[in-house]
Amino acid sequence: MALHDPQFALVFGLLGNAVSLLVYLAPLPTFYRIYKRKSTEEFQSIPYSVALFSAMLTLYYATLKTDALMLVTINCTGCVIESIYLIIYLIYAPRSTKMYTLKLFMLFNFGLYALIVLLTSLFSHGSRRTNVVGWICAVFSSPNILGLVFGIAQMMLYFIYRNKRNEIVLPETQSQAELASAGDQRNKDDETKENSNAYGSNQVEETV
Repeated sequence: MALHDPQFALVFGLLGNAVSLLVYLAPLPTFYRIYKRKSTEEFQSIPYSVALFSAMLTLYYATLKTDALMLVTINCTGCVIESIYLIIYLIYAPRSTKMYTLKLFMLFNFGLYALIVLLTSLFSHGSRRTNVVGWICAVFSSPNILGLVFGIAQMMLYFIYRNKRNEIVLPETQSQAELASAGDQRNKDDETKENSNAYGSNQVEETV
């Protein structure tokens, strides 16, 4: 099957959309927890603003291309999902965090996005604009790719060293238990000696 075969492209396009959808849905447990506890706790809004910006930018790129229906659909879906996340976050966030999130949205998702659309519309046209926007999308997507790689590496290291860490902790715990047991035994011996001395003193007094 040739690489430019439409069926080949369709299969990989569907797989890519499925993976992207799973990535968009990954924070669902986090927002369910926020909803249940009525608090954003220590969670930050930056990842969701960045994800929304990436989806908006890729959607803009998809509108410049031809036959990019799957790109349009998945990024429209991503924009809706990330917007819902941000709305939930704003509902339960403290006032200071809420204001920070709104400022971030206005500067990043609105201001920077509008600036990119304006500049690429004014200074590039046709296929050149498509290429420029594609490179911009690649630049903003690279941190997500690096984050995925580092996340996988972190999980691998965790599973590799998890048992070794337990092996190190257990002897320390055992030594502490042995020291505590030895201390209890010394206390018992001291009490026995004190009782013996007291008994001896009483015997001497009675004899006198």
